[in-house]
Amino acid sequence: QVQLVESGGGLVQAGGSLRLSCAASGRTFSNYAMGWFRQAPGKEREFVATINWSGGIRYYADSVKGRFTISRDNAKSTVYLQMNSLKPEDTAVYFCAARVGPSTSARGNEYNYWGQGTHITVSS
Repeated sequence: QVQLVESGGGLVQAGGSLRLSCAASGRTFSNYAMGWFRQAPGKEREFVATINWSGGIRYYADSVKGRFTISRDNAKSTVYLQMNSLKPEDTAVYFCAARVGPSTSARGNEYNYWGQGTHITVSS
C-alpha cells in the first residue's frame, strides 16, 4: 500500500507559477512510476504529466507542454509538478498517482494509488 499526499495548491493569477508536491509513504518509492492528473469542475479527469521510476523519461499533455515540469526525488519519496505561465484553464483539482512498475502511463486506470487532490485556481 502507498499513501500519497499532495500539497502546494492555491490561488494564483494568470501568468504566475506554483509548485505542487506529492509525498509518498508505505512502499519503496522508486518502485513506482508517478503521474499527475487534474479534474476541472464539470469535466472528466485528464492526464497532465508522468515520470518513470528514475526520472529519465517524462511525458506531458499537449496542453501543458513547455509550461509544466514533472520531477521526482526518490531519496525524499516525493514527486513535483512545477507549473509556470499558468492560465485560467489550468484551474482544477490536481491529483498525483502511483503506478506499480517502472514505466510511464497517461492512462488513469493504469495507476494503483491516488492522492486526495489539491485545488488550483488561476484567476484572469
